[in-house]
Amino acid sequence: MILAPLPLTPDRDIPAPVLTELAALYAANREFHALNGDFPDPDDVRPEQVAAALADDLAEPDAEVLLARSQGRLVGIVITLAHHPDPADPDPWIGLLMVDADSQRQGYGRRLASLVEDRFRTAGRAAVRLAVLDTNPEALAFWTALGYEVIDHRADRALGRPCAVLRKPLRTPRRAARVAVLDPEGAVFLLRYDNVEVGVHWAMPGGGLEPHESPVEGALRELREETGWTDLAAGPLLCTWEHDFTHACAGPVHQHEHIYVTHGPRREPTGAHLAAAHAEDLILTWRWWTRKELRSATEAMWPPDLAHRLDAFDGA
Repeated sequence: MILAPLPLTPDRDIPAPVLTELAALYAANREFHALNGDFPDPDDVRPEQVAAALADDLAEPDAEVLLARSQGRLVGIVITLAHHPDPADPDPWIGLLMVDADSQRQGYGRRLASLVEDRFRTAGRAAVRLAVLDTNPEALAFWTALGYEVIDHRADRALGRPCAVLRKPLRTPRRAARVAVLDPEGAVFLLRYDNVEVGVHWAMPGGGLEPHESPVEGALRELREETGWTDLAAGPLLCTWEHDFTHACAGPVHQHEHIYVTHGPRREPTGAHLAAAHAEDLILTWRWWTRKELRSATEAMWPPDLAHRLDAFDGA
C-alpha cells in the first residue's frame, strides 16, 4: 500500500480523474455518511460535494489529505490534523479514515492506520488522537482493537454531536535479539524480568541491538552481558516476534525480536559485572525450565508460545 498526499492542480482543484475515484469511494460508504450527516443525502453523494468537503478540510491549518493506493487502485483516504485548534491539546489528530467498501475487512484499515501512525512517529509526535461518534460502535471497536483508549467524551466542533475522544501513544520501533540456550535434556534457560508496563515475565537472555549491529551479533553480546557465558555461538533462528513494552531509556517501544537457538551445558550465570547488568535490566532471577514446566507456567513468557515453538524446533 502506498500513502501519498492528495494531488491538486495549480488552482488548488482536485484533478478530474482523482475526483471521480474519490466520489466513488465516498458514495460506497453510504452507512458511514448516514451516521455522520456530512452529506445531505447519503444515497446521492456527488463529486462536487466531495470536492467541497475536502476543500473545507484542507482549509484547516496543518491539515493533510492522504490517499491510499494498492496496485494503483484507490482503497482509502485519511485526513489528518497536525495541530488541534485547542492549544492545550499537544497531539495530532486523525480526522477521517475511510476504506473503499469493496476493500473492507481485508486489513486495509489497520494498515492505513499504521502508516499514518508511522508518519506522526517519524515527525517526532508522541501520540495521536481521534474522535468517534457515540452512534458508531463498530468504529469504536476498530480503534480500540488498535490500541486506542477513550480519554474523554464531548461534542464535536462541527455539529455538536456526542463523541468519544481516543488517544494512542506512538511507540518507537526497536530491534532486539535473544538466544534460547538449551541444556542436554532440552530445558531452556530463562531470566525473570520486571517491567513497568507489562510486569513480571520470563524471557531468554537478550535485548536491544546497537546501531549497525546484526541480530546475531546483538544476541551474542546480550547473552554474554546477562550470563557471562562467552563460549556459545548463535545457532538457527527459532522465530521472530513483535510486542509492546516500555523501555527504561527509550520509553514506549514496539519491539521486533529475532530469537536464536543454541546448546550448552546446564550451569549458572557468572561474572564480576553480572549483578550490575541484572540491576540495570531489572532482572530478578534465573532458572532452567523443562518443556512441561513451560506449559504449566502461571507467569508470562516471552514469546507466549515458547514451549510450542521449542517443540516444533526439536521436531524439525
